[in-house]
Amino acid sequence: MKIKDGKAHLAALDVDREVFLDGQLIKRVTEHPAFRESCRTTAALYDFQSRDENIDLMTFDTGTGVRANRAWQIPRSYEELVAKRKAMTAWAELHGGFMGRSPDHLACAIGGQIAGLEVFRAHGERYAKAYEDYYRYARDNDIFLTYVIINPQADRSKAWGEQEKEDMTMHIVDEDSEGVTVRGAKMLGTSSIMAEEIFVANLQPLKPGEEDLAISFALPMASKGIKTISRKSYEAHALSQWDYPLSYRFDENDAIIYFDDVKVPWERIFVYRDTNVCRAQFHDTPGHVSQNYQAQVRYCVKMKFLLAIARRITETIGTINMPPVREKLGRMAAEIGAAEGMLYGMEASGRFHGEYYVPNRHLLYAAQVYTQALYPKFINEIRELAGGGLIMLPSSVADLANPELLSMLNSTQASAREGDDAYERMKLFKLAWDAVGSEFAGRHVQYEMFYAGAQFTTAGNSFRTYDWAGADEILKGIIDSYESPHGSSATESARAQSLAS
Repeated sequence: MKIKDGKAHLAALDVDREVFLDGQLIKRVTEHPAFRESCRTTAALYDFQSRDENIDLMTFDTGTGVRANRAWQIPRSYEELVAKRKAMTAWAELHGGFMGRSPDHLACAIGGQIAGLEVFRAHGERYAKAYEDYYRYARDNDIFLTYVIINPQADRSKAWGEQEKEDMTMHIVDEDSEGVTVRGAKMLGTSSIMAEEIFVANLQPLKPGEEDLAISFALPMASKGIKTISRKSYEAHALSQWDYPLSYRFDENDAIIYFDDVKVPWERIFVYRDTNVCRAQFHDTPGHVSQNYQAQVRYCVKMKFLLAIARRITETIGTINMPPVREKLGRMAAEIGAAEGMLYGMEASGRFHGEYYVPNRHLLYAAQVYTQALYPKFINEIRELAGGGLIMLPSSVADLANPELLSMLNSTQASAREGDDAYERMKLFKLAWDAVGSEFAGRHVQYEMFYAGAQFTTAGNSFRTYDWAGADEILKGIIDSYESPHGSSATESARAQSLAS
């Protein structure tokens, strides 16, 4: 059966686009020094899934003559959900969890929404059919999608429909028998450089009167009028892979996507001018749960990677056997264990949405609240364990080529870890700095704190989905199990007299 590999993915990316970086227009991204290695990293994911020994782990039979990544599979049982998690874990381990919008993220998001296709049928059969057809197309071709589901911040005290800049937020400007024309911006466009297509929707709630903003669709990134305004490329500023091993390969990029009178054909439109359905496509389907389940799988891999860095640092500087250091590492390991336990728990206590098996919604949101706060704390703890070692580093790999410098480095960069020399110590600390201290690392702190929304949003999701009725039943059972020694009627009489006085 046909299975997508890295060569096929790079070929799909090798088309003219409009990408802007440092004031310049870039039409081809796969060989540009700001994006080349990230594109190759993404291609390596597809190469991994196409290897004979990984086919069963990573892909499933779509029934159409091709096998696609398991992220596209909509689980019908607990066992299928676990198989999906194992595939996503294997991919995340290839990049240490640092590519938050790898191809499996949108595959999970779209699959989750398709599991709730009744929401789209209620909106209109034409939209349900368009979305179901698109899912099959994207699944069977193993398409890498990015998405833009957030509107530009601008003046947050005002609704998007009240902003002064008319074309700031993407909105509908025209329609005809062929489709709809949209204009304006959406964000954050993470991984848009490495993606083949873009999915557009509204995660943030819209209100009546904002129907011009209420649309959901998918288009190729190379569509006429789609302009990608890239943030700074950390890859372009990485001196070498040795100096910046994460920035050099795993910079998934973020971007503002501007739709400059982009024509969207009707067969690619899934929601149209309905503010309530824009909300429902995420929250009345398993879509929001499915996309954030993938994020929790990736997060657990990332935290294990960071914990391994923390322990290796303490072995290298000789503090591993100090009781306070072991206590800190033990607590960090417990924190990761809690996150991983919540992941397994949301699988084991999942439920059926129609014929499909989905993770436990509340445990997912509880995990988000926990992990958003944990990440910056974890990064700071690694910094504390490393001390000045993260600063006492050679300027670049070029220093190793200077014989005079090399002898001094061998003296000053000693390692307490058996078998390691100065080179191994420097290599580790360069990696650690790129994980916790570089500009790339700073972006990841911000990303993990806000990828699922502001903390009040995730806490609100937890509040909204908690089983308050079940908790109250426990309270009611206890509080109803005893009375005043004088009896309830005497208590009521005394209360009435007190109120009267």
